[in-house]
Amino acid sequence: MYKHQQLARVALQAAAVYAALRDYAYAELSKQLIVAYAAQFPLYPVHPDAQPWMLKGRAFHQALTESIWSTTLIRAYVLLLDEGVVFSADEQRKVDTFLHLLEESMRAYRGILIHERNNAENNYTAWLNASLACVYAARGERHELEALVEAEGGFRHHLSIGVKPDQLEFEGSTYYHVFVLRAYLIFAEMAKRCDRDLYACEGSLGQSMCGMVEALAELADDQGLLPALHDGPMARLPYAREIAEVAELGLSHYAVEGLVPILCEAYRQMGSADGSRCGLEALLYGATASIAISAEVLTKPRGSKLWPASGFVVGRQMDNPLSFLVDFGEHGGAHGHLDKLHLSLMHKDQTLTPDFGVVPYGSTLRPWFGETTSHNTVSLGGKSQAEHTGRCLRFEQTEASTYAWLQSDAAYVGCRLNRHLLLTSDWLLDLFEVTLTSEEPQSIEWWMHPVVAPQSKQLKELSFADKVQYPPIHIQENLPDLPIVGRLFPEESNVSMKYLLSPDGVQIHQTALVLPDQELLTVRTPGHSIDPSVPLTALLHRQPGKQARFIHVYRVGAGATISLLAEDHLGITAEGRLTTVQLLPEQGLLIV
Repeated sequence: MYKHQQLARVALQAAAVYAALRDYAYAELSKQLIVAYAAQFPLYPVHPDAQPWMLKGRAFHQALTESIWSTTLIRAYVLLLDEGVVFSADEQRKVDTFLHLLEESMRAYRGILIHERNNAENNYTAWLNASLACVYAARGERHELEALVEAEGGFRHHLSIGVKPDQLEFEGSTYYHVFVLRAYLIFAEMAKRCDRDLYACEGSLGQSMCGMVEALAELADDQGLLPALHDGPMARLPYAREIAEVAELGLSHYAVEGLVPILCEAYRQMGSADGSRCGLEALLYGATASIAISAEVLTKPRGSKLWPASGFVVGRQMDNPLSFLVDFGEHGGAHGHLDKLHLSLMHKDQTLTPDFGVVPYGSTLRPWFGETTSHNTVSLGGKSQAEHTGRCLRFEQTEASTYAWLQSDAAYVGCRLNRHLLLTSDWLLDLFEVTLTSEEPQSIEWWMHPVVAPQSKQLKELSFADKVQYPPIHIQENLPDLPIVGRLFPEESNVSMKYLLSPDGVQIHQTALVLPDQELLTVRTPGHSIDPSVPLTALLHRQPGKQARFIHVYRVGAGATISLLAEDHLGITAEGRLTTVQLLPEQGLLIV
């Protein structure tokens, strides 16, 4: 699969170099690859080893992978034609046969997906459409392409059903958002060749490619890294190329300045030391020779943002380098994780508790990355949440603070989860309440997975005898158990920890209020999805019973202290300043 994809990319690269330098050796290389694949394609059987659920390809197991590969190869072909490269009669017959067979299979699989499986919103559909659009543009068949724009499951319809009204792809995965957006942009590129401009096209509820691009700019952290929500990698070279292509096109067509940090980060992952533009994506899709990468663009402040239909919220405050992202929305289907009310805590220099995404799908560790215990949320008795949708009860941003109140009552039978996040210019308060109405008490478990281990004078490593009292945590049969390695002992109910994002860099301080019957532990877990073989140290704040309240404060610089002034009043003291916060049943958290 990777070799086929690589050779198609070589064909496109060679065509682009020929277009730039007029050295015919590159045109010849590109043409040879295109014609050789065109000649071979009819000889590939429909894949005999494909799994039963797949729409089968010829060169690939899946028609999905074949459609992606074909768009790269056909883009090389049309670029050569644009530059006056001539194909012989025999070569053209082979290319025509390839285009015909490809059209037949893509049309057939669209029929299966849209009509037989009633699954038109599938991300497959966007790529089957893109492949067909490439075929029609290569043959100059404007009428067929126009019909595909307006057909059931076609470009406009898929935009209406495959993207939420708040502009995020329906599976709630950043990776698949980029994946589908790239297919749309390829379709639009081919439509332009047939004198149809789709760049301003909208779905039935206002969904648009411009809106999807803007959503990426809002989701990214201050370094330009996109969060790995649900299935998808944290970082991977082919993904970085896809991000660069989408960001280059987004800048070209929509001038979204917020894409600049994303583009710089993608190019860093592609090997550019300073994030400057390089390679195929910059050459083919960039509108200008350079990007104005100014400190003003890279550090332009952004406000908080709620995606009500997709179920994400980002909290930011102008003077606080900390920010947060919470997932409370739909499960996400086959690409969803059991992660409702997951919190990503971000600093402007680095994200401390990211969503770890997922390892490649063939890995035996893949199930771990979908479990509740691998996310920064609450589990019961070591078991994962049910697939469900939470809600946002309140979201508010003022000059003084940003507040989000997220709730779930379907993660477990007879259980209600409430997460309150209050971000001021000085600190972030995370108050997580759990209430059980079931008969039996449970082990209620608050998890946090930082990318660096916490440091604390109150942390004691477990002795051999302690480990008898604290056996490893069992997740499921096919996953390794998680050893408990340490315990944090409170002083006046507070535990203070710090995280060093770099040896000489910023320190993030975390304070936990450890209430009676609670314990705060450190747990060894698999690493993040880039390299799960390097273990990480997670925090486990847990309490047995039918009700629990987990209270944590994060601050840059010196730490804070937390005091329980009354049942519904908290005191947060930082650098001698006391702030009182009240929790009201109907209004949530208020600074009083």
